[in-house]
Amino acid sequence: MPTAQPPSRDVALETRVFWERFKNEIVAASIVLVLTVIGFTGYRFYSDRQAAAASALLAGAKNAEDYQQLIARYPKTPAGADAYLLLAEAQRSEKKFADANATLQVFITKNPNHEFVSTARMAMAANLESMGKSNEALSMYRQIAATYPNSFNAPLALLSQAYILKAQNRNDEARTVYETILTQYRESFWAGEAVRQLQLLKPSGPPQAKTTPPIPPFLVRPQPTPPPTVPTPSDRKPK
Repeated sequence: MPTAQPPSRDVALETRVFWERFKNEIVAASIVLVLTVIGFTGYRFYSDRQAAAASALLAGAKNAEDYQQLIARYPKTPAGADAYLLLAEAQRSEKKFADANATLQVFITKNPNHEFVSTARMAMAANLESMGKSNEALSMYRQIAATYPNSFNAPLALLSQAYILKAQNRNDEARTVYETILTQYRESFWAGEAVRQLQLLKPSGPPQAKTTPPIPPFLVRPQPTPPPTVPTPSDRKPK
């Protein structure tokens, strides 16, 4: 039984009909696509030029004022982010610890996913120590170790905790921190430092006076017997 042949198709006609039916939508979509490509290309070109200019300016920066100018001109560039860290270091070198911490906090707020966020927090804790705020620094070191356990700063944060605890004569707590370093970072340089500090660590609390154990009676050296008293002539006079 012969099979029926499919009806012939006029591809050119179908294409023309499709175009006439949807040409406005196609043109609009094409315009949007072209504008998107142009905009993205322009943005990339602008961003690259901004980044290059910021990097060149950072290379020539030498003091806090230079870093501040870079941040003001190129705040959204990678070099602008780095300038915050260098500005904070310049402020710390001038013993402006509070200003340095304010700068570092702005860096963290603007760049929460930056690879040096944990480093910035470590610098803030060190500045707190320099200001005599050891308890606040201790709290921040603990936060760093807990929040960034896989960071290269985590064992250093633990070691910094132990130094503060040791200075406060909280040696038992310091010992626990050193043991944590040995457990979690046994293959690192800091493990060796923890071992060295453990060997130097003394128990907490006031020093106890050494007591000499009593000597058993049978080991006591006998006292010499005094010689007999010989009466003198005056003792022999009759009363």
